[in-house]
Amino acid sequence: MPNTTKTLSEKALLAMPVRSYMNAAQLDFFRDLLRKQRQDLLDNATMTIDHLRDGEAEADPNDRATIEEENSIELRIRDRERKMLPRVEAALKRIDNGQFGFCEETGDPIGLRRLLARPTTSFSIEAQERHESRQRIQGK
Repeated sequence: MPNTTKTLSEKALLAMPVRSYMNAAQLDFFRDLLRKQRQDLLDNATMTIDHLRDGEAEADPNDRATIEEENSIELRIRDRERKMLPRVEAALKRIDNGQFGFCEETGDPIGLRRLLARPTTSFSIEAQERHESRQRIQGK
């Protein structure tokens, strides 16, 4: 029997019957997706560190200003990615403890399409909207 966990595509994932929600193949698909995302984040951070370390000092002030602006943008992107890493780790833990794919607030299925778009999410769309609405009201 072929190993379906390695060959499961998004199309095959979405074609599975509802009763298959968060079965072993689906969990393996998301585990692999999240592990790849984690590795990409770590690789990007390493590349940025190497890039900044190897940066040459430009003699021309205009060139230097351009490089500093590019470095600033790159650092902001990496900062956002750094904040994403704990969310990826939390999603992997939810897979391990059997909570992945289910809303943290309601316990209802989050849905495959939403998880494909945001594999780190822990709320259904409705719960996320309520959560964001509460945050706006509280001014956070």
